[in-house]
Amino acid sequence: MFIDKVRIHVKGGDGGAGCMSFRREAHVPKGGPDGGDGGHGGNVVVKADASLSSLIEYRFKHHFKAERGTHGKGSRMHGATGEDLVLKVPVGTVVREYFEDTKETGEMIADLTHDGESVVVARGGMGGRGNIHFVTSTRRAPAFAELGEPAVEGWVELEMKLMADAALVGMPSAGKSSLIAKMSAARPKIADYPFTTLVPNLGVATSGDLSFVVADIPGLIEGAHEGRGLGHEFLRHIERTALIVQVVDLTGDWEGRDPLEDYEVISRELALYAKELADRPRIVVANKTDVPGTEEVCEKLAARVREDSLAAAGGNEFVESPIDPKLYRISALTGAGVDSLKAAIAHKVHELREAAREREAAEVQYDCVWEHKRAERDKRFTITEEEPGVFRVAGPQVERMVVQTDWENEEAITFLQHRLKRVGVDDALRRAGALDGDEIRIVGYSFDYESPDGAVDVYQELDI
Repeated sequence: MFIDKVRIHVKGGDGGAGCMSFRREAHVPKGGPDGGDGGHGGNVVVKADASLSSLIEYRFKHHFKAERGTHGKGSRMHGATGEDLVLKVPVGTVVREYFEDTKETGEMIADLTHDGESVVVARGGMGGRGNIHFVTSTRRAPAFAELGEPAVEGWVELEMKLMADAALVGMPSAGKSSLIAKMSAARPKIADYPFTTLVPNLGVATSGDLSFVVADIPGLIEGAHEGRGLGHEFLRHIERTALIVQVVDLTGDWEGRDPLEDYEVISRELALYAKELADRPRIVVANKTDVPGTEEVCEKLAARVREDSLAAAGGNEFVESPIDPKLYRISALTGAGVDSLKAAIAHKVHELREAAREREAAEVQYDCVWEHKRAERDKRFTITEEEPGVFRVAGPQVERMVVQTDWENEEAITFLQHRLKRVGVDDALRRAGALDGDEIRIVGYSFDYESPDGAVDVYQELDI
């Protein structure tokens, strides 16, 4: 079964709590703090694996959670770090944010195009710090520690796009499956009725010392760019291919279609789906030359291809056109012309690979772009006035500070106050119009607001 798009919920492991402990030894009446740190929670990692060919592993199971970190102990014993959870996906998988409440996809997290490439999609929570970290010149015996940080969780969309060098595209029953069977060891289902191929097929073809991966894309119909038939489901698999091989049935199949019109329809659908596909290097193949009476239409098609090639080059015959001006005439049934077509595809793919390698070497690589964006986004917080005299502070970093606080410990609450002041929450509340005595809500807790130089005196857990 071919599964090429799934949505899963991922959650890193929560961090373990830090320990509040003091050294207790014989003849040492006032031992110092020795509480260990909690262990960090494990991450959820998506990793490309060349041995996989579909996302079927995620068809029925949609929730994945990494191992949590263990709590710290006394005698400076730190908790163990939770194991990462590695989710393996096929090479060519695009990972995006997904918002379940609005059913919308967000930013692209990663495009895993190489075997072994990976990305963290849900980072585990940091372990809470033990009380050994909170010793200062004025606080010699801190009687509090941090709780573990909650892990990041959310939905992500995994979309697999075939990683092929060349894609065979055309109308239903144009002979694409027969051609891939002749060119490679692939054995797709072949029959004399349209839409025999319902999922893309991959095959490895060789020509001399060169080899390439070719994909047989199920037949397209007019309106495919708008999603008619399964247009969007199949057209997106062409986006990665370096070379498009457009197969035209010279006989018009059992429907008696006009081969020239078929050629125009496919060219138009590619351009309408994505402008860059119209500029993608393309080879046009005339199939079923073994059928008598196809010579005239073959010559007309060859003339049209030459015209389009010249037009794509801006009318300058000395400028290389993305459309090969030569029409490749073959019979997928008898094998006539297939070897020369394979050689042309192999050489073209080799040229495109080398050019792409040079471009990649020249480009500046930006690693972990999404990770940096997420870190910046976590630091931001918003303040909204829910009702007169009641303000809500929301933001990942601020909320984590509150959740990590031990609310049964006065010292821990005082430490939280200083942290919030340091990240600018007090000043932001004053600018938002908060006055002394106003209620400030963060996650499930509320505070009475005082000026930035004051203190948080009253806190209570909200029943919300």
